[in-house]
Amino acid sequence: MENQLFYELGNSLYVNVTNRCTNCCTFCIRDHSGVGGYDLWLAQEPTLEEMITELDTMNLKQYEEIVFCGYGEPLLRLEEVVALAAEMKKRADIPVRVNTNGHANLIFGRNVTPQLKGIDTLSISLNARDQAQYDEICQPSLEGAYEAVKEFARLSKKHVKQVVLSVVDTIISEEDIAKCRKIAAEIDVPLRVRHYED
Repeated sequence: MENQLFYELGNSLYVNVTNRCTNCCTFCIRDHSGVGGYDLWLAQEPTLEEMITELDTMNLKQYEEIVFCGYGEPLLRLEEVVALAAEMKKRADIPVRVNTNGHANLIFGRNVTPQLKGIDTLSISLNARDQAQYDEICQPSLEGAYEAVKEFARLSKKHVKQVVLSVVDTIISEEDIAKCRKIAAEIDVPLRVRHYED
């Protein structure tokens, strides 16, 4: 399937708004495998108008959750994500989650978290116990990304109902995961341990 903007996994509707990312994670599936048989490489990024037009053909009430997550960092298209989420909320009372690397404030050079108040859950990828490990695993293109991720989580708590930090269990050790749990506890958010299979 080409130019897959919307795709289904389980009872959730996923939204793939960009293939651009400010990380180049060593474990990222985009360079190794697809997602549920979908081709998430976009020939070009859809405009907000194009996304809403496609949305108009869909019955959102059949889904349990809407998730902004594809082959890139959704909040690189902050305005479009916020606007599309608002359009979705008009059509159905369904929770909206954004899976993000937490770089948005670095990307835009300002605190964008107040704009996310219409989002129900932010799942922010922590993925490492410290800056050195983060740089090795996530290979960010932005300087100071690791500390920015933690600050983004702290600031997001003021505007988003649920903020979660996440790690992938197969890329770091149990000891590292324990350190990540401590970091999450210090920020006062839960840590989700995601399982990854190569």
